[in-house]
Amino acid sequence: MLDVRRLRLLRELSYRGTIAAVAEAMTFTPSAVSQQLAALEREAGVALLERTGRRVTLTPAGVALVGHAEAVLERLEQASAELAAAHTGLVGAIRVGAFPTATRTILPAALAALARDHPGLEPMVDEIDPAEVAPRLRTGDLDVALVHEYDFVPALPDLALDTEPLLEEPMYLASGDGGDSPLPPGDPGDCLVRRRDASWIVAKPGTLCHAMTVRACQAAGFAPRIRHHIDDFATVLAMVAVGQGVALVPELGAADPPGGVRLTELPMRRRTQVAFRRGAASHPAVAAFTAALRSSLPGGRHPRPTGRATAG
Repeated sequence: MLDVRRLRLLRELSYRGTIAAVAEAMTFTPSAVSQQLAALEREAGVALLERTGRRVTLTPAGVALVGHAEAVLERLEQASAELAAAHTGLVGAIRVGAFPTATRTILPAALAALARDHPGLEPMVDEIDPAEVAPRLRTGDLDVALVHEYDFVPALPDLALDTEPLLEEPMYLASGDGGDSPLPPGDPGDCLVRRRDASWIVAKPGTLCHAMTVRACQAAGFAPRIRHHIDDFATVLAMVAVGQGVALVPELGAADPPGGVRLTELPMRRRTQVAFRRGAASHPAVAAFTAALRSSLPGGRHPRPTGRATAG
């Protein structure tokens, strides 16, 4: 009989690539992970792993077994959801991951609705970049999370996770008067090209927001001349307002821009989804949190920015 805990370790190895990374994520020692995987190979009766330098790769049999592990773990999530549904009332913690703009603009109303409808449920919010969500959901460190993707940065597929769409918002070019001369009227679609020589304010490398700006500029035919790395969109807009550069900002991040910031809507979108482990969609706590999110977004939209939008 194959051990489910060992199957989970094999699944994580398929995503992370090294014994050390699996050990860190699962709070084991590397030797303990190696021992458990060796025991799984004995249970399977075939080689599941082969070493290539410092990394460990899966054999064809190992890859096939990971596919079965995904199915087994999904069924266990479904079983957990059914058992939870048999309880009377929702109680206990639900661990929520959310990116900063969602934490500021979406979550407060959703948490208020959740507290009103399910007072026994205790949400625990962890602010996190969407790029870090998948591994933390897989290991159970999070139960549900808000993630996003951009037109130029699509979400990477993850067989362990499911998502539900929540919100779609436009992107804006934010520019200021203190050092950035106004652009002549023109098609908003080419306004990035007309900012190719500007200084740019982008998020830190490794984040989806950083990749979005770089790839959008590359698609327009140039590499952005990056001056500042700032993650918080409110701070980004404050820097734009005093002429420190231009930036790409989603609607949620541009809802209350400071004076002197011009917002130009672009033919680009950011889409926010609710993410959870595959099989957990019907878990009462996950379903309740998702319903609270939807109830906090009248019409499925967030109010548009109040700053002046221009054509260029």
